[in-house]
Amino acid sequence: MRGVFVDQGGLFSYIAPEARVPANHPLRKIRELVRDVLGELNRSLGRLYASEGRPSIPPEQLLSALLLQVFYGIRSERQLMEQLNYNLMYRWFVGLSPGDPVWDPTTFTKNRDRLQNGEVFAKFMTKLLNHPQVKPLLSDEHFSVDGTLIEAWASHKSFRPKDGSGDEDGGANFHGQQRKNDTHASTSDPDSRLYRKAAGREAKLCYMGHAAIENRHGLAVAGTVTFATGTAERRASEIMLKAKAKKAGRRITVGEDKAYDTADHVANLRALNVTPHVVQNDSITTTGKRRQSAIDGRTTRHKGYGLSQSCRAMIECIFGWGKQHGTMRKTKHRGITKVTTDFMLNLIAYNLIRIPKLLTA
Repeated sequence: MRGVFVDQGGLFSYIAPEARVPANHPLRKIRELVRDVLGELNRSLGRLYASEGRPSIPPEQLLSALLLQVFYGIRSERQLMEQLNYNLMYRWFVGLSPGDPVWDPTTFTKNRDRLQNGEVFAKFMTKLLNHPQVKPLLSDEHFSVDGTLIEAWASHKSFRPKDGSGDEDGGANFHGQQRKNDTHASTSDPDSRLYRKAAGREAKLCYMGHAAIENRHGLAVAGTVTFATGTAERRASEIMLKAKAKKAGRRITVGEDKAYDTADHVANLRALNVTPHVVQNDSITTTGKRRQSAIDGRTTRHKGYGLSQSCRAMIECIFGWGKQHGTMRKTKHRGITKVTTDFMLNLIAYNLIRIPKLLTA
């Protein structure tokens, strides 16, 4: 029998948003973790605001909304506000009742900058990793480091000579010209750099994101964004690992790919009390000579070297998830500070998705 259609759009509903979210929905455990971490950050968040004046967006709701944006790959704050307006599950996660008005996108963005300037995202990751349920999942001895390119929100036409020459066509015809970061810069995003990932690949305006994971479960434990240069990966690795070795108080290991196989980088890591399990780069150069690897049999003979190479692949899952589902593939922000914030949010979001699964395993 055919059911009778009756338009119920004008009726009120007294069902709480909590009842609308399935009991086994993954966001439930994530929301619980986020609330615990935000509770520990209460003092740090309070210091970012004046004691009097007009109330702003609560930082707890602001950060929760930003995490939703990464979880579901929402491309802009304007679209995020639009979906918060009608999505009951999003409202429940953020802490808005069905009748609460959503914020203006411009106001939301301005308040986002306040958290960014207060380094709240780095503090959030630290508190999350020190959570009583999360800390036992982590290794404090074995790590992996890698980098990835983040495409900048700038076009090739904006990459023009710094001295102002050659702008007759507005940068539209750049074919056949020799363009370098030393002589050219993007007028849209001056912090971006023209970089080629490998021989035969196209050069793009981009940033370079770096992440460190622990090798037990592949959770991100550190991250940063730098200008895209040939030495950025190695310098960022040394900075992140220096902090990890100091915190551990003993020698640690790190798995890295062959791009890190240089004599100075390997020597720097050993000086930092880090054992470099770097892939040997002894390939044939364009001149026909074989490269000399900085890693020899004294390192590769140990069983741990092979284990590090096996675990190292887990870091690609973070970059793959961030570019396929998150907001890492092409940043919608300009300036290295804002891009770093977005990169850290992707690392935090990846951890929050992985942790509930690990706790129930």
